[in-house]
Amino acid sequence: MTAEELIRLRVQDDQDVFVMRRLGREVAETVGLEAQDQIRVATALSEIGREVLGEGIEASVVFLLDQDQDGLLITIELSAKIDFRPSDGVTLAGRLVDLIELDPAQGRISMLKRLPPGRPRPSGEEIRAKLAKLAPATAFDELRQQNRELAGTLEEVLRLNTELQETNQGVLALYNQLSEELEETNRGVVALYAELDEKSGQLREASDAKNRFWATVSHELRTPLNSIIGLVRLLVGPGGEPLSTEQLHQTQLIGSSAETLLALVSELLDMAKAESGRLDPQSSEVDLVALAERLRMTLRPTAGTDEVALSVEVADASPEMFVDEVMLTRILRNLLSNGLKFTEAGEVRLTVNLDEATHEMVFEVRDSGIGIPEEHVERVFEEFFQVPGPIQGRARGTGLGLPYARRLAEALGGTLQLASTTGAGAGAGTTVTLRLPHRHDGDPVVGRVLLADDDDEFRATVRRMLTGFAAHIDEAPDGLVALEMMAANPPDLALVDLMMPRLDGVALMARMADDERLREVPVIVVTVATSRQYPQEARAMISKHGLRRDNLLESMRNALERGDEGQPAEERAKRPGAPG
Repeated sequence: MTAEELIRLRVQDDQDVFVMRRLGREVAETVGLEAQDQIRVATALSEIGREVLGEGIEASVVFLLDQDQDGLLITIELSAKIDFRPSDGVTLAGRLVDLIELDPAQGRISMLKRLPPGRPRPSGEEIRAKLAKLAPATAFDELRQQNRELAGTLEEVLRLNTELQETNQGVLALYNQLSEELEETNRGVVALYAELDEKSGQLREASDAKNRFWATVSHELRTPLNSIIGLVRLLVGPGGEPLSTEQLHQTQLIGSSAETLLALVSELLDMAKAESGRLDPQSSEVDLVALAERLRMTLRPTAGTDEVALSVEVADASPEMFVDEVMLTRILRNLLSNGLKFTEAGEVRLTVNLDEATHEMVFEVRDSGIGIPEEHVERVFEEFFQVPGPIQGRARGTGLGLPYARRLAEALGGTLQLASTTGAGAGAGTTVTLRLPHRHDGDPVVGRVLLADDDDEFRATVRRMLTGFAAHIDEAPDGLVALEMMAANPPDLALVDLMMPRLDGVALMARMADDERLREVPVIVVTVATSRQYPQEARAMISKHGLRRDNLLESMRNALERGDEGQPAEERAKRPGAPG
């Protein structure tokens, strides 16, 4: 549908501009525009009219009702022979209407003001009839009308200014209230931090006191226990007074109890060493077949019944490994003793296999005993915890065996996990799995690893996890030290914490990206952050919470493999542990 013409006006002098302004306001009111839009249309026409007359151009103004665009269309047709170059007037008019177009070739300016939705639309005949009744306007009448409009606008501005002042007062009051609440909250947070620091200090003192107590008691008890064991050996050994059968039995019981107590004291001392980070493995080549057989022969009598069988099985592919033999023996003896203690009938079985996917030696102790309730599976690794109920009544222990075994496993760079099912029948019992890094001395997978983290204990934990996997491990407490160490010896892979003093992990990776020597070093983010997003310079991100050796080594292998994809074959062959 085409636009329908409503009225036309010729503009030749200033009087015609006043008439055009008034006519524009009347047409806008007639077609249904609101009061503010009526003023906008009239002002836009006035600005363009003054600009056109200022250039000495005559014009015709046509008002049309555009049904297609549902609006008032105003066309200003200029003299075709004169080149009109609009300036501020047309720009201001464009801000007052919905659409304005300038066609210099046709000498035409078109403006559109859309009608408000939902209102009835008068027909073109009704509009033309109403406009025909308008009295001619004089410049004085139009000036008076403009003054009324200006006064109304000023009143509206004053009202809005009053409302704004009231709003500002409310905002200021709210700001003052929030500031006071924030200051009070900050004081509470500061007090809470002070209390937490005090509690942390007390916990550290308590932990240090506990370790000192264990170490002192262990040291003081070892001397008399060794004396008792020595005296028992003198009594039952050759050259001593002959003893009756009952005396020999009682004396051997004394010696056995003293040896058991000495082993417990040694465990307490080792746990104190592990907590203080001073439990360092002394690794050597260990014959696993011989070690398993010794354990079987030593522990078989402790079963106490022929209904419990103790068996060991070492896979042919894993006869030897590089490990601390004393620590490994203590772990396995502890696990096998627990299995025998809580199994009335059936089998306790030790199997040893090599997991080629993770390069770990897997020791699995499986029994067919009474099992552990699911809610206590993890609690058995707490010091002095004993499972309540029939287990405790059947065989009372100290609650230190499994915590001690896990501490030793972590000191060896491995993990200790337990799974158990209670009840009778197939599937009942407990399975404890010990995973330790498997290697021969001098056979690492990666050459140099940089560990950048401000947590000393976490660095020590990761260092143990990397035993056998990395030939050299460099440790840095912050990003600046890490940069200095990498400049001296570029690593094959870097483990970086995001939150570090002086230079954090993000800034460290940015510095590495700017250094040509360090740009290609694979980086794995190891952090407490829970977000799945990590800096684009990193190959992966793993969480510190519940970090396990197998997960860490898998992430490192993936990062190294991705780094190798972009390197020549001769460079990949130089990497420690590369095939060939």
